[in-house]
This record gives sequence, C-alpha cells and structure tokens, in this order.
Amino acid sequence: MGQLGSWAASVCTGFVRACAVVGVSMAVPAVWAGAVVLAIRWGVGNPWTWLPVTLLAGGGALLLSRPVCRMFRHLVARWTGTAVPAGYRQAAPVVRLSTGHWWNGFSYERTRRDALLDQRWRIRLRDPANWRDLRFAAIAPFIAGLVAAVPPAGAAVTVLALALPWPALPSPVLSAAGALGLAVAVAGAPYAWRIAEPVAVRFLRPSPAMLLADRVDELTAQRADTTVVQAAEIRRIERDLHDGAQARLVGLGLSLATAEKLMEADPERARALMREARKAAAGSLSELRELVQGINPPVLNDRGLVDAVRALALDSALETEVSAQDVPPHLDPPIESALYFGIAELLTNAVKHARANRARISLAREHTGPGDLVVDVEDDGRGGADIRPGGGLDGLRRRLAVFDGTLEITSPAGGPTRARIVVPCESL
Repeated sequence: MGQLGSWAASVCTGFVRACAVVGVSMAVPAVWAGAVVLAIRWGVGNPWTWLPVTLLAGGGALLLSRPVCRMFRHLVARWTGTAVPAGYRQAAPVVRLSTGHWWNGFSYERTRRDALLDQRWRIRLRDPANWRDLRFAAIAPFIAGLVAAVPPAGAAVTVLALALPWPALPSPVLSAAGALGLAVAVAGAPYAWRIAEPVAVRFLRPSPAMLLADRVDELTAQRADTTVVQAAEIRRIERDLHDGAQARLVGLGLSLATAEKLMEADPERARALMREARKAAAGSLSELRELVQGINPPVLNDRGLVDAVRALALDSALETEVSAQDVPPHLDPPIESALYFGIAELLTNAVKHARANRARISLAREHTGPGDLVVDVEDDGRGGADIRPGGGLDGLRRRLAVFDGTLEITSPAGGPTRARIVVPCESL
C-alpha cells in the first residue's frame, strides 16, 4: 500500500511538473502563434499587416526570452537541486563624482536615476547572454516542450475520447484510444519532466567566453579593491608613525640634548631627564611593536594560523573555543594574513554588534574533491548580520575573493550567527 501511494504521488507530481515545463517552454511559440492569428485576421494580403505582426513576434521573443530562462533555471533548481549559473553581466556600482555627476561605468549622468537607467539598458543590450536566451527560447519547445507534453497529450486524448461524443467512431475504438492515452499519461508522467535538467545544463549555462569575461571583470574589481586597501594601509602606517612613534622619538631627542647640556651644571636634573628618556624609548618601542602587530602579528609568522587564532581567542572579550583539524602548519603568508584578520573582524563584530558572550572557531581541511580550507565562526549573539555593500563584511568578502575564497553569513534574527570562510586548496 505504501509503494502504491508513493507511485501515485510520483505520477501526480510528475504530471504537474510536465505541464509546468510545457507552459514555460511554449511561452514564446504562443506569442508567435498569436502573431500569426492576428495576421490572418487582419488580412494576409495587406502589406501593412506584417509590420506590427513582426514587431509583436520579435518584441515578444526578446521580452520573454530572459524570464523564460530564469523560470526554467528556477524549476530545475527546485526540483533537482541542480543550480545552473545564469552568467548575466552584473552592474558595477554607480559612483557620484566631485563634480556632482554620476558615473555608471559607461557615461556620466546628471542624476543617479539616469545613470542607473542608462547602465541597465547598456548592459542588457551588450550582454552576450541575450543570444543564448533567444536560442534557448527558440529550441526549448522542440527539445523539452515536446517530450514534456507527452503526459498532458495522453490525458487530453483520454478526455476527448471518453468525455466527448464521437458519432463517426465506434465505442471500442474510443475506449481503446482513451485507455491508451491514459496509459501513456500515467507511464510518462514520472519521467517526461526530467528532460528539463539536461536541457538546462546543456543550453543555459554560461559559455566559455562569458565565463572569461566575468572572470576578467572580477579580477579587475579585485585589483582595484587591493589597490585601495593597500593605499589605506600605507596611510594608516604613516599616520601612526607620524602621530605616535615619531613624536615620541622627537621628544626623546630633545630630552637627551637637554640632559647633555645639564650634565655638568645640574647632574641630578640631567639624570631625571635620562630616566624620562628611557621611559619614552620604552613607550616608542611598545608603539612600534603594536604597529607591526597590526601589519602581521609575530605569532602568525612564527607558529602559523592555528596558534595565532588561539592567541587571538585568549585576548578576545568572548569566551572563545578553537578547534582545528588537518590544517597545514603554514600557509602562504597573504592567505594566512587574510584569514587571521578575517577571523579577528568576525570576533570584533560579535562583541560590538551582536553582543555575544561565547564564540566557537573551527578550522578544518575538507578533502571533498580537491579540498578546501574551511573556517567556521559561530557566536551566540542576537543575529541580524548580513553582507551590506560597502560594509566591513563586504570588504572581507572582497579580500577573500582575491584567493577565490568565499564568505557566507547565516544570521537569523535572534541568533546565532554563523560565518563560513572557504578558501580553495589550489590557492594554498
């Protein structure tokens, strides 16, 4: 009884999915059929008929091709779990310049709305994915729609044969046609819709040229981000040196010069100045150590990422637990630095924004496929964290992208917050 119920459920589900595939695949041909019907009604011999009909057929195909492809990807991902990348060109941020104009990557506009509108249409018209979508909208009815239409067609034959009167045909013929249509519909329903997955994978994935163009754009953005980060870091170091250690060293020089002049006239005061100079030298040394630690902590260079994270956890205001499994003792220094400061930023956010009390850091090497280095940072805070454009987490995501790394945030309201950093082993 259980197997029978499961089989009946698969038939019903498959029939609904087959109808959905047919409906999505036949959207553009339906527009073409409507255009042909209008041409016949307006008169085929009228030369002015074909202009609006052609515009209707071409414009309908252009407007429906992308929604049809998006719906096809959505259905495949929902039914099979296979995610087919869209490969559409992404819009760059619109930036306001000091002149008051807006730059959208193509032209200068007076308002942000005009810049976004111009950018949207330029990207849409120049995107090579448009031709891929048009091709799919044209061939999907024949390679996916016809196969998926088998169960609905069988059901339609059954209804027509058994529910409607056909005086010209004998009853046994109608009964046989109805039974055959029902058998075709029932037998094909669990399988006919499955044509959608291979068709989507074959015809809707980005072409190598599109992937290469996206990769070039991504690397260009990463280079710009790296340049900005490096410039900001250099300015920070210069400011810290100028305001801290340099000022102390200047004061130290003045104290030593004064002590030198007072050495014979007032030895006691000269010794007092020497003691103050020694304290100033110790303070300068401490500031320089803090500055160097801000660039790269010594424990990270000496003992590797795991021990540096454990030291960071000991200094954190949270009760932090650190676990590591199969992590290499030393990674490439840029990757170690990016992961270390990424973890430090996540802990800081947990204290400052999430008001957490405990945190857990897990570092592990996964050996699925080529393997990844995975870092999980979880806290018991109030949640609500997300990656906002221009925010700290967005900056961390961009820094990790330089190494093909990713950052995922799961933070429902009320917590807990879990951040996952994944760096491919090819980058290690």
